[in-house]
Amino acid sequence: MADRLVSRAEVPGREHECGQLDDLLDAVRGGESRVLVLKGEAGVGETRLLEYVVARARGFQTTRVKGVRSETELSYAGLHQLCVPMMNGLSGLPPARRDAVSGALGLGSRRAPDGFLVALGVLGLLSGAARDRPLLCVVDDAQWLDRASTQALAFTARRLLAKSVALVLAVRVSEDAPHGATELAGLPELPVGGLSRREAEALLRSTLLGPWDKQVLDRILAETRGNPLALLELPTASTPVALAGGFGLPSAYPVVEHVRESCLRRIAGLPKETRDFLLAAAVDPTGEPTLLWRVAERLGVDIDDAADAAAAGLLRIGDRVGFLHPTMRSAVYCAASPEERRNMHRTLADATAPAADPDRRAWHAAHGASGPDESLAAALERSAGRAWARDGVAATAAFMARAVELTPEPALRQGRGLAAARAAHEAGSPALALRLLSLVETGPLDERRRGEVALARARIAFTSNHGSEAPGRLLEAAGQLLAAHDITGARETYLEVVTATIFAGPQAYADGQYQAARAARATPTSQPPRPTDLLLDALATRIIDGHTAAVPGLRVALSAFSEPSLPPDDGLRWLWLNCVTAMGLWDHETMSLLATRHLKLARDAGQAMALPYALTMRCVVHVLDGELTQGAARAEEAQTVAEAIGTAAPVYGALFVAAWRGREADCRDLGTVADTGARQRGEGTGPVVSRWARALLYNSLGRYAEAAEAAEAAARDYSQLEMGVPVWSLVEYIEAAARSGTPGKAADALGRLTESTRASGTDWAMGIEARSCAFLSEGDEAEAHCLRAIDALGRTGIRGESARAHLVYGEWLRRNGRRRTAIEQLRAAHDLFVAMDMRGFAQRAVRELAATGETIKSHGGRTDTGLTPKETRIVRLVREGLTNPEIGAHLSISARTVEWHLRKIFGKLGITSRKQLRARAGTH
Repeated sequence: MADRLVSRAEVPGREHECGQLDDLLDAVRGGESRVLVLKGEAGVGETRLLEYVVARARGFQTTRVKGVRSETELSYAGLHQLCVPMMNGLSGLPPARRDAVSGALGLGSRRAPDGFLVALGVLGLLSGAARDRPLLCVVDDAQWLDRASTQALAFTARRLLAKSVALVLAVRVSEDAPHGATELAGLPELPVGGLSRREAEALLRSTLLGPWDKQVLDRILAETRGNPLALLELPTASTPVALAGGFGLPSAYPVVEHVRESCLRRIAGLPKETRDFLLAAAVDPTGEPTLLWRVAERLGVDIDDAADAAAAGLLRIGDRVGFLHPTMRSAVYCAASPEERRNMHRTLADATAPAADPDRRAWHAAHGASGPDESLAAALERSAGRAWARDGVAATAAFMARAVELTPEPALRQGRGLAAARAAHEAGSPALALRLLSLVETGPLDERRRGEVALARARIAFTSNHGSEAPGRLLEAAGQLLAAHDITGARETYLEVVTATIFAGPQAYADGQYQAARAARATPTSQPPRPTDLLLDALATRIIDGHTAAVPGLRVALSAFSEPSLPPDDGLRWLWLNCVTAMGLWDHETMSLLATRHLKLARDAGQAMALPYALTMRCVVHVLDGELTQGAARAEEAQTVAEAIGTAAPVYGALFVAAWRGREADCRDLGTVADTGARQRGEGTGPVVSRWARALLYNSLGRYAEAAEAAEAAARDYSQLEMGVPVWSLVEYIEAAARSGTPGKAADALGRLTESTRASGTDWAMGIEARSCAFLSEGDEAEAHCLRAIDALGRTGIRGESARAHLVYGEWLRRNGRRRTAIEQLRAAHDLFVAMDMRGFAQRAVRELAATGETIKSHGGRTDTGLTPKETRIVRLVREGLTNPEIGAHLSISARTVEWHLRKIFGKLGITSRKQLRARAGTH
């Protein structure tokens, strides 16, 4: 079809849509990349528009994907259709991405594919395929793609910056579509509605022979709402009497029902052999002609019977066998009796070669079973294991759920039900997981199994809603595990309670950390103690006896988790909590070490689910070190990864960057996102972080009353301050309260702060304490505090806080009439803030210098080149000598996209080569 030029006249009533598609193709021919989502109800004509754009794409390479409802649970089934024609480009991908794509497509990689790396690999394949000539990818019925493929395509669509790639997706709006709207949200859309009254009437008249009743015609037009397929289906399925007399046309039916009823009437008039072939095509999601002809042979169906199905306008038979509309497939399947469907599944299982596709064979055989069958259940369990190795958690859950139904032995059924529930939970289907757990609970459970079920329910509650409910459920599960003598499982669950309460915020403490701490003290520690035992015991001491008593034990635990011999699984599971612990000890060096290790482990293991939080913690360390550009990069990457895997992106890293940069609008917008997360997911820590960020921001801007209000709100609900941000809120409150005329309140906050800083005793802690004391002191004592703060913080790598110490001392000197020394300190602070892009504090230093009579230009320390943050990062990486593929690996984009960015950078800087860029980079 691509060799024949199709005119818009061949797609009547769609001149606007065809024009949009022609413009898209012209833009891609001109070197751009374009994405378009066609969106409309069933039968409205999205598929015909895809055929139009394929036919018009002369000179393009074309690859097509068809979503199939029965494959929504088979991970990467849709991606397989897209990528197979481009396999020649697989060898050009970076090794990690190549392995991920190979694993996802079942090409022999032993490494379970990570969704993030798979998406990057697809991006690289598309970019590489478009190198020689433009590439058009069309996806029909995208709402029926499996979730993993949809997420990879959405990720790719948002990053098609390399030239000459077009991606056009057709999405049928349907209440029963499992997903798609969320993953594809934000992509350019072209709504495809019904035809106009004039166009719909012309189409309907073209199908009617003889006279018709005008009222009946008007009724048809009103009920079909201009839907082309419904207009074509209804007249051919109705008698002339019905059309003329107005009988037999049900009212207020959705379009899908019109199509379905028409299809059922047409099926009823076909011979049994033809209906059998239609049912085989409906049961088989592959549309593979060879398989269907083998099935037809077993059924005694000849080629003429299959041709009758095509002649009836139900099937299209070519290189694939497919229905003309998804509703037709559903109608054929539902029209068959349960016994007919089971027989057909068994026939398809027999016709499927076990070596070629054992999983689909097992699937059909299982759906052909009329009752429990252990051999079929075991085969499904083996298929689930293969799906798990491919990271197909949705397919794993589907296989295991059916295996549960077929398992005759109660104890074995419970075990499989629990495994199925865990897989469903990881696949993002909590409702299915809870139903499976209910099935597990229908029979008698021993103590261990009760504890495992309770823990599974608690984890579902935590991941679904990071609120006050999760810690209590985790505690209950730990108690049941303890009753079953699973002490190790119980103690690890107590640590999960601590993590859950950090996310849930101060409201969860009474029923969370305190109970977990008391229970942990009552359980014996393994000998020798594992790192998790050391951490749990130390945290229990902190919760019950206070920070000072816990410091020695916390340091021992951090030392154990800092050992190079720590198992990677333990690192992936617990290093985030250890970073928070190091933050609470004001131990910058250990926090930096563990955050770096956590991020490396997550990358090396391909743990995309862990990456957003590892990146966020690394972002916090960058910000503390005054590396705001690197911190922003980590925050951006966290957003990218979360988007790729379909999870809510943590905004805390971005909040840190925005607050230190003095960007009020960004801070406000991100704070709104965090507050929304608190309402929707119960993350009580979100408002705490956003209020601390506003407090720091307002202090940098000199708006101390607002800073005091925000800081007080961040810390006031904690009966015992959580480590990290809640304690940092006291630091901001002390400065804001002292500067806004409430020194008494500042003194109270200082008392709470010193409980943490003096016990820790690090340079970071003592520097912060000294600077805070300076706000509440007079004369020589205040100056001594300032000097101690400068000295202590100067020995750390925490450059932002060190610069603030110089600023506070300069402000004190100016107020005490020591102009010359004040100018020295204020200039030092200003230069440090400018170098770190901390604009709010830099402007505060400028205002103080102006008060001394000194003038200074505050231009941010950089020349405005118009480069975006991503372009700035690319310049830095070019300067470091990295190649385009290496830069792409760092930034999670393809080498072609790097090349595209470099062309833009060259134009903005007025240069033509990487050599000139490296030279120019030294001046900006």
